[in-house]
Amino acid sequence: MRQLIIDTETTGLDAKQGHRIIEFAALELVDRRPTGRSLHLHFDPEREIDIGATEVHGMTWDDLKSRPKFQDQARQIVEFVRGAEWIIHNAPFDVGFLDREFEHCALSGCATLYGGLIDTLAMAREAFPGKRNNLDALCERFGVSNAHRTLHGALLDAQLLAEVYLAMTRGQESLTIELGAAPAATLLSGAASAARPALLVLVPTTEEEAAHAAYLADLDRESHGRCLWLRETTAPA
Repeated sequence: MRQLIIDTETTGLDAKQGHRIIEFAALELVDRRPTGRSLHLHFDPEREIDIGATEVHGMTWDDLKSRPKFQDQARQIVEFVRGAEWIIHNAPFDVGFLDREFEHCALSGCATLYGGLIDTLAMAREAFPGKRNNLDALCERFGVSNAHRTLHGALLDAQLLAEVYLAMTRGQESLTIELGAAPAATLLSGAASAARPALLVLVPTTEEEAAHAAYLADLDRESHGRCLWLRETTAPA
């Protein structure tokens, strides 16, 4: 199965208010293993970037004015992402921005491109309700080092999310391995059960029984007659 870990950085929080994508990254996994293939692009957003957004990713419009515009590289994105299962943290945010960018380019929306969509934020909220589930929190929870993440960046965040996603879904990998292990299934067969040795029962010696009785008597004396084990051993059958 081909999967893509996708992330974007933007000029602001709301595509409906005219904010644009300034960075796009997609990392490829095939059969849950990184292939080394990726697509990483920056764009001139043709507008100012909100100060709050710059504080998150560190980029200003002046940094990007020499970059291509999204429409100049839209078809390259479409060809790379088409047919894969997309894995995105807070998918509605990135998909909403991509849909608006594709609309500007007179291209079909994301739903016609991906073969499936996984939102790791929704997965995390279901698995860890009431806890922080942003990317930094998940990195800490799953032991993924993010010490080098001083600012957000689409490529870096996609790399971290790839590690987090594989850690979150590692049980799926284990299940596949177990189902493929034929010898384990034979342990449940009737023939295997019949071949098991009889249960060995150890009977105490007379000396061991006397020592146990003496111990219970001492315990009963020290507890002023509250030794329940002694009552059980002397109760009528």
